[in-house]
Amino acid sequence: MLKYALLGFLNYAPMTGYELKQRMDRSTQHFWHAKLSQIYRTLKELESAGEVTSALQAQDERPDRRVYTLTAAGRSDLLAWLAEPYDELGPKKETLVLKLFFSAGLDRAALLDQLRRQRELHRRQLACYQQETRENIRAAAQEFPALQADAKMWEAARRFGEMYEEVYVRWIEELMAEL
Repeated sequence: MLKYALLGFLNYAPMTGYELKQRMDRSTQHFWHAKLSQIYRTLKELESAGEVTSALQAQDERPDRRVYTLTAAGRSDLLAWLAEPYDELGPKKETLVLKLFFSAGLDRAALLDQLRRQRELHRRQLACYQQETRENIRAAAQEFPALQADAKMWEAARRFGEMYEEVYVRWIEELMAEL
């Protein structure tokens, strides 16, 4: 799926691998992320497949940078993937839920401490969706007015994250009250 994330970002504008990582960190990191090494490896594969091209761009007093551009074949592949029905539930791995599943014999105080810690983490993530992520979307939409339709989809993804965190916090609080 990293392939399609990169093709999607390059559909907006040509970028370097580092710029792709920065865009991902400011937008999709909460539901799709990658290490810089994975991004560069995938860009090489996409270039070999003819889905992107790259060119070195000279910089004063800095090393040259490689800028990647989406090709017609890459755009076609991206659009085909976007149009393809998704008829599966995505894989889920929740470490906290796994720990709780087996924690009946755990000391109640230790269990409550774990839940408090997780509640705080999820509250912070919720605040991030409500503030920082929302502002990133507004700033990007203002910077690129032609992407207003995209901004609506970005907002839908942000709202999903916000609602997910609200439910997670509520679930933890209900469990803490039961304990």
